[in-house]
Amino acid sequence: MPERDPATIRPLAVALGDPAGVGPEIVAKAWVARDVHSLGPFFAVGEEKALEQVWDGPIALIDDPTQAPQHFDRALPLLSTGIRCDITPGKPDIDSSRCALQSLEVAVGLARSGAAGALVTAPVSKAQLYEIGFTHPGQTEFVAERCGVSRDNAIMMLAGPTLRVVPITTHMPLAQVSDILSVDLIVTKGLATARGLTRNFGIERPRLAFAGFNPHAGESGKIGREEIDYLIPAIEQLRAKGVDATGPFAADGMFHPRARGTYDAALCLYHDQALIPIKTLHFDEGVNITLGLPIVRTSPDHGTAFPIAGTNQAEPGAMIAAIRLAAKAARRRAVSPV
Repeated sequence: MPERDPATIRPLAVALGDPAGVGPEIVAKAWVARDVHSLGPFFAVGEEKALEQVWDGPIALIDDPTQAPQHFDRALPLLSTGIRCDITPGKPDIDSSRCALQSLEVAVGLARSGAAGALVTAPVSKAQLYEIGFTHPGQTEFVAERCGVSRDNAIMMLAGPTLRVVPITTHMPLAQVSDILSVDLIVTKGLATARGLTRNFGIERPRLAFAGFNPHAGESGKIGREEIDYLIPAIEQLRAKGVDATGPFAADGMFHPRARGTYDAALCLYHDQALIPIKTLHFDEGVNITLGLPIVRTSPDHGTAFPIAGTNQAEPGAMIAAIRLAAKAARRRAVSPV
């Protein structure tokens, strides 16, 4: 069998997310914009009705991912999950949650088996998924489990044109963050981030900058000890392992243009510390990429937007960016697997 050109990857699997949200609309709009943004073949995973509710464009039903390229120029390829349910845009319910979970399950399986070149996931509602027994904090942890990866080793990075951030803790009350922090956790996240920057972005020697937990990075312990107890020892360990790690820095001065030019990723201690700057700078083009997985997985850095679902107001920029980044990372891994 002749070797496959490493620059050519299999079509990407794009899970439609909660069909009552904007996922179907932004996936369809990404396909419409495929030539403008030079998007390679991808196929949607979900239900035909979810697309038809919000879009009157051409759809090509496929049975296998290998069929996607032959249809991609004229229609959006769709691999159906086989779940039939009534879906009303903007009105999530048990049926739409089941569709979302099945779409995610099938798409992960295709990427994990190698049938799809990468996984892109449209937004879901965690609250709705919990109603049907979903036990993971989010899609990231679900995908990690299906890939046989510990959730501590699956790193959520948010990436935009001028900023990449990694929240060391994610979906938990702020009051619990200090109790969760440890030197081992910070070192683990730092090592996975550095490796992910090399694998997915081609950065040979990544520069990591760590934000402090407290105002002014603790003022030498006068405004809290998390920097002294956890961050400084973790940064020293990372440096000893050859990682270019700096900090802790006062978070309020880390995200202006000059500061952003000094690092390749900012590691933040809690959810909003990381997501506020990335969403402020790159709301319509921010991408969530999961580091530490055997597959490439990306998603738009926004939610289901139920209030505007079905109104043709959803901007597809973040979905387009997620598809583009997934393809680039998959090609990079194919050429230089590490």
